[in-house]
Order: sequence, then C-alpha cells, then structure tokens
Amino acid sequence: MQQMHDAVIVGGGPAGASCALWLARLGLAPLLVEASGRLGGLSVDNPFADDWIAVLPGMTGQQVAANIDTSVRAAGVPLRLDTRVTAVRPCKGGIEATLADANGDVSQARGRTLVIASGVRAKGFPEHPPGSQWPGVLIGPGSPIVAQDYSGLSVAVLGGGDNAFENYVYVRNRGARAVHLYARSVRAQQQWVQRAGKEGVRIGPYQVDPATRSVDGQRYDLILVFYGWEPQAAFADGLQLARDARGYIRTDFATAETSVPDIYAIGEVAHRMHPCVVTSMADGVVAAKAIQRRWERAGE
Repeated sequence: MQQMHDAVIVGGGPAGASCALWLARLGLAPLLVEASGRLGGLSVDNPFADDWIAVLPGMTGQQVAANIDTSVRAAGVPLRLDTRVTAVRPCKGGIEATLADANGDVSQARGRTLVIASGVRAKGFPEHPPGSQWPGVLIGPGSPIVAQDYSGLSVAVLGGGDNAFENYVYVRNRGARAVHLYARSVRAQQQWVQRAGKEGVRIGPYQVDPATRSVDGQRYDLILVFYGWEPQAAFADGLQLARDARGYIRTDFATAETSVPDIYAIGEVAHRMHPCVVTSMADGVVAAKAIQRRWERAGE
C-alpha cells in the first residue's frame, strides 16, 4: 500500500527545507521533492557572499545551500531530488502528487497535506514563452553571470531593480568594452543608483530584439536581463488556489494555509514577507507548526 506522508513538500529551497526539517524533528513524516539535483533553491546559483544573514557572516549563497542540504539530511528527511511535480489532485485522505524524475519515470506520492514551496523564476521577455533562450542573452542573476568573460565585449543590461544596477556595476568592472544599462523606471536602492552613476545609464522606454541582441537598434555582444521574478507553481493550477494579481498564492498569515484546506504555500511563491533566506526559513516553520497543530487536533 502506498505510504501516506504527513506532508508532501514541493521545493527544496530555504522555505521547503525548513518546513521539512521542522516536521521531521517534530516527529511527523514529510517527503521533500526538489526539481534540481541539489537543495538550497536560488542560493545554489549564488556564488556571492550573503552578508544579510546575521548568523552566517561571510558565507556565500552556495555555502548556505550546502548547509541547508546538510541540515535536512541530518534530520532524516526522505528526499526525491531531480524530480518534478507535474500535477497535484485531491485524493481520499489528502493530496496525490504526480512525480516525474530525470529519467522520465512517473510515480505518485500521497500526503495528508501539501506544502508548495516551489519559489520563483527570473522573468524573461513578456512577449515570449517562459524559458525561451537566445545565444548571448542571459536571463536572471546567478553563476552564469559570474562565469562569463566580459573582456572587450559590448554589453546591455536590462532592468530597473537592484539586480540590474548591481550587475551593471559588476560588468563595468570586468573589462567590458562598452556597457549600457536600460531601465524603463528605477526601483533600485539609492546605494546602487549612486554607484552606477549616470554615464551609460538610459532611463525610459526601449525596444529589445533578443534574436539579434539589439536594444533600440544598437547591437550588443551580450544582453543581461534582470526583469525581476515570477512565481512558479503551474503544477497546482488545477487546485484553483486564490492568487493575487501577479500570480502569487494567497495564504493566511498566521498559518501559511491557502484558500484550500490542508494546502500550504510558503516562501517566495506566496510572497508572504520580504523575500530572503531568513524569512523563507521562518515561513517554513510557520507551516510546520500549523500542520503539527492540525494533526494534534485531529487526534484529540
């Protein structure tokens, strides 16, 4: 007979890993499902020091991800890595998730509760399907930006937020022949706006053709796109969860429960608090404690 987990948790970033760890330490039986081969979420692709975490000074995002992996394994949490959740549906006694692993094998996992912790992905060009790719066009921050050799290249950086301004400064200091920042509006912190300066920064409407790597008709060797983030939880569309105007899942602040009973959403996919590692981990604790209380009441 198929095992019924206390919670099937989709996403092994800080939120999902924290929830799984707490549930296991509380004596419950979670299953943690992660689409990539490593735990840690976006931190896996962050080689920079994450100096915003008070208890981990000087650690890079990748070191933070490694610590998340170590902690989850030490708690004995069952893991399904390199496994995507393609669909979820209600079943007798809970939720059934359809899983597809890297080999294309399909299986089912059942849980009394479902925790959606699948996070966000970098936005691409809105007029093209998500995941579209072009040679010389890099979408979103992460290790590919760091690994790129900019020597002698012309580079366009697109976006008006912190990531765009920060990476504009980064590329400008890496030997690029020419770097221009295009921002329709400025949303970045003043520290990055000031460091970027005004030379090479162009504020206002612009047109991009990723196929020819051109912006307003000017061709570039590279285009770096920093248009922010969007939630990724298409596998749960069939549940018809309440969402906000941007597609983030609405939840109860005190429990992280969604509009459907026994289904929780935590971390950046719910946009519950200021997005960072620490708040996502706290979100995982909130959901774990709510699930614990749910089953304690059921057993009374």
